[in-house]
Amino acid sequence: MNQIKSWLDAIGYDYLKIEVASSDASFRSYYRIFTQSGTSILMDSSLEKSSLVHFLKIQQRLLNARVRVPQVFESSLELGFVLLEDFGSTHLLDILDEENQKLYYKKAIDEIVQIQQADATGLLVYDREFLIFEMDLSIEWYLKKHLGVVLDSKAKVELQSLFGLIADDVLLQPQGVFVHRDFHSRNIMLDANGKLGVIDFQDARSGAITYDLVSLLKDCYYEIGLEAREELVLYFRDKKGLDADDKTILRWFDMMGLQRHIKILGIFTRLCYRDKKRQYLQDIPLTLRYIKEVALKYPALKALDKLLMVN
Repeated sequence: MNQIKSWLDAIGYDYLKIEVASSDASFRSYYRIFTQSGTSILMDSSLEKSSLVHFLKIQQRLLNARVRVPQVFESSLELGFVLLEDFGSTHLLDILDEENQKLYYKKAIDEIVQIQQADATGLLVYDREFLIFEMDLSIEWYLKKHLGVVLDSKAKVELQSLFGLIADDVLLQPQGVFVHRDFHSRNIMLDANGKLGVIDFQDARSGAITYDLVSLLKDCYYEIGLEAREELVLYFRDKKGLDADDKTILRWFDMMGLQRHIKILGIFTRLCYRDKKRQYLQDIPLTLRYIKEVALKYPALKALDKLLMVN
């Protein structure tokens, strides 16, 4: 905190007080800075300074695409600090309910369509190798570390074969769009005027057209019903003008979701055991339900139910 205060003093930022705003699943921390005229957010990336250049580049790409992301007021690559526009403390998650969810989800889908206008040139690509790498996290962290299950060679080969099938299926849908990678109800803010703002975009990649849609509609922190979810998937297709029938777009959505949620089993348990953030374990049951739903829908994937101990 002393280093933050010293930096604010050095840049002549006249503040009244500093409060902890939040931390996320990485090594970043956030502070709300109060001034006479309002507030701003200081992002502390001092534990991973190398990520800051990338953050600033991604922020500019999104601004160029007219996506509402926080403006950057000041930054220090040397210290790992960025002073940002404050979108407030109301997340989409805080206000969602059965009555308003379709309205807000359609607004968020419109934002995905806008995000996909951003330049994806040169971004790391969601290729087959990386899709499988992410799913492999579930073997090491969820099965082995969390459940204490060590797969025998036959089961491991079978599971990794299924991971390959899922990755291949994901790659059948349109690729090469800008992917936020974590576009869910905790990373969408609502300001005092009810406008949406997008945060936590620094890990963007180039990838599949349904990735961010899955992050939104199969959110690990908020669940909507199957009928409403499928209606919103079709809304996205129509907004994008995609040449895909209902069955095709829903399969794209299912397979992308399956890849993401298998990965998340590994991510959540790694956050718990490696990073001491045990709160993420409470979100595993919904993640497992999403996996089971898709695995049982497609006969070729039913073995996932057993191999990932979804029951």
